[in-house]
Amino acid sequence: MKTYKWLAMLLLCIIALSSCQEEKKPNVVFVLTDQWRAQDLGFMGNDQVKTPALDILANEAIVFTNAISNIPVCGPARASLMTGKYPLSHGVFYNDKPLRSEEICIAEVYKENGYKTAYIGKWHINGHAPGVSNNVGRNLPVPSDRRQGFDYWKVHECTHNYNNSVYFDELDYKHKWNGYDAIAQTMDAKKYMQANKDNPFILFLSYGPPHAPYNSAPKKFKEMYKDMDIRLRPNVPQEKAEKAKDALRGYYAHMSALDYCVAELQTEIKSLGLDENTIFVFTSDHGDMIHSHAQTKKQKPWEESILVPFMLKYPAKFKGGEQLRKMFSYPDIMPTLLGLCNLPIPTSVEGIDYTGQLLGKEELNVNGAFITCPVPFHQWSYKAGGREFRGIRTEKYTYAKDLNGPWLLYDNPNDTYQLNNLVGNPEYKEVQADLEEKLQKMLDERGDEFLEGAEYMKAWGYHWDRNDSIKVWK
Repeated sequence: MKTYKWLAMLLLCIIALSSCQEEKKPNVVFVLTDQWRAQDLGFMGNDQVKTPALDILANEAIVFTNAISNIPVCGPARASLMTGKYPLSHGVFYNDKPLRSEEICIAEVYKENGYKTAYIGKWHINGHAPGVSNNVGRNLPVPSDRRQGFDYWKVHECTHNYNNSVYFDELDYKHKWNGYDAIAQTMDAKKYMQANKDNPFILFLSYGPPHAPYNSAPKKFKEMYKDMDIRLRPNVPQEKAEKAKDALRGYYAHMSALDYCVAELQTEIKSLGLDENTIFVFTSDHGDMIHSHAQTKKQKPWEESILVPFMLKYPAKFKGGEQLRKMFSYPDIMPTLLGLCNLPIPTSVEGIDYTGQLLGKEELNVNGAFITCPVPFHQWSYKAGGREFRGIRTEKYTYAKDLNGPWLLYDNPNDTYQLNNLVGNPEYKEVQADLEEKLQKMLDERGDEFLEGAEYMKAWGYHWDRNDSIKVWK
């Protein structure tokens, strides 16, 4: 009897241990870059930019080949990331406007479910009071009640002074990063993981590069591209060629510096024994035109602006090297991460949970990704040619309309660089009508009446910055 009892107790212990192992919560390390377009990665076919660590990661992760920044500009994209909501729902459709404290954000859900929460780097969703200039407002600390659930805190609201970069800690004390801030932030992230390796944690590491200024990466990375004869995308006009090449040398240098940072993170995660049960994400808030279509920066509906890298590594659940072609966009990130961690998804979330799709348990039917610019501003103000638009990006097509009607239609697989606008083309009449119907359905679902930008500014009580308002220059 004693033998049977001992065996029974041993069996119960084994079952209990197995159960504990099965229920162990995965860590999340989320690497967010600023203005890194999906086209500029080694494994995506650009053999000039040197990204060996990310090329390795692509073989260990699921690569989302059609990941879209719905509103491709800093603050609005980050607000969608934090809330799982679309811009006209969370209200941050214009940079330097505040994400409301009452929004239910991703870190708050993790924190309520026993996770340690950390944020290092660029924030850019705190906003500042009317009349306070960006130069002042972006350099103020983020109050503790505006940190949306993050406890460990080494953050600057917004800076691109990468070699003279400061941050504020949990007590609002000001510090300076040593050297190139992305590398210093990476070293701090490594220390955080070391200190919390026995606790489930979610760590956001938000880099400022490769956003301009392009010429400010560390010397050893700039040397990699100094004498390179940069090949341009065919949609860069000849008169912009030299400017584009000069920008890309610096842009690529920042990318190689961040690739080094990713290598450091991956090595540390593995050395701590956390690799198997850590969800590792690499992405960007939006892309960068860099003179494609004679355009610069972001906010625009072309591929260079909206298409972002998105890699998700989770060795405990997925084998690497797979590609997911289904459309995926920023409001989908929060529900998907929560789903993968078996955590509750708030009813406020508007995005799609891709967990079933990723685990092979469900086949999602995704008509397309919504793209939008409710209010053009700053670098794409009305005066600079900015316009309100709504659009849809499917696996095959990009379609956008402005306030005057249909604007752009591209058959992307057959027109990689979007050189042939098919709006009004009789051969694509049915395609355009179908995309218009799908887009209108998206607008109806979101209660989006597609009004002039001034209407949304008024509805949210926002003030225009500098010369952004159409009234200033008309």
